[in-house]
Amino acid sequence: MPKIAILDDYANAALTSADWSSLPDGFEPVVFTDNLVAVEPLVERLQEFEIVCAMRERTPFPGEVFRRLPNLKLFITSGMRNNAVDFATAKEMGVVTCGTESPGSSTVELTWALILGTMRNVAFDHLTMKQGGWQERTGSAVSGKTLGVVGLGKLGGMVAEIAPKFGLDVIAWSPNLKQERCDALGVEKVSKEELFSRADIVTIHMILSDRSRGLIGAEDLGRMKSSAILVNTSRGPIVDQQALIDALTTGKIRAGAVDVYDQEPLPADHPFRKIENLLTTPHVGYVTQESYRTFYSQMVENIQAWIDGAPKRVIGG
Repeated sequence: MPKIAILDDYANAALTSADWSSLPDGFEPVVFTDNLVAVEPLVERLQEFEIVCAMRERTPFPGEVFRRLPNLKLFITSGMRNNAVDFATAKEMGVVTCGTESPGSSTVELTWALILGTMRNVAFDHLTMKQGGWQERTGSAVSGKTLGVVGLGKLGGMVAEIAPKFGLDVIAWSPNLKQERCDALGVEKVSKEELFSRADIVTIHMILSDRSRGLIGAEDLGRMKSSAILVNTSRGPIVDQQALIDALTTGKIRAGAVDVYDQEPLPADHPFRKIENLLTTPHVGYVTQESYRTFYSQMVENIQAWIDGAPKRVIGG
């Protein structure tokens, strides 16, 4: 009978986030909580599965993987976009590919948690209290500061709309940003150079692509105020990793906060784990109980629709 592989369920939340028992008898879900990226072990693991449920971009699925999984019939990703998946080859191999809805507000919430947590030294103060200490540092207010938003799409726009509630002025830049978009949100459109030199807080909300990879480098970070912070809840490779390490460890910028990394899961010995003025979270921008219920319940719906011969939320036609 068909076997269902649920990949990269780090928190082992899949089976409790949806009613997998609603599927017909014999459709057996198998949960994997680790992460396999290399092609050979991934192909070996998935040989017997007809259905694969993937979580965002945690596991890459290049064309080679689809070509080497002859039993695979249905591939489902959370969200309707996954840049780590070769959907064209999947279609070529006769694999039906589907997605799910993706609640967007959770990443915006985390962005503000990281902004406020970094400005007010929340992680440092928490550790100080746990170690028996008291006030050792002074945080900074956000009111009266300037927020620079790199990428004013759906998520960047939501972040920008909240900013005035905290008394922040908002400026924005992206390679294709239109004045009309800025006018609609009451945001000042500036050049890339001006954004990095003026902003007290820089927050990134760009899609990772060949054009955005390495978009923010040493020159940009060098323009920032020494009192400024940089927050990235978008994708790790958008910011030059070594340039960020240098900026933080040499005091070129006050602090940073990142939820996304060049390599995920982040290696245990990665330099980011040792930088005291860098607030880090393990790519949890979209990870909430509510998001998981949406992802996994719609995966179950997609499997049932496929069984019924009427696939839904199909990606790539």
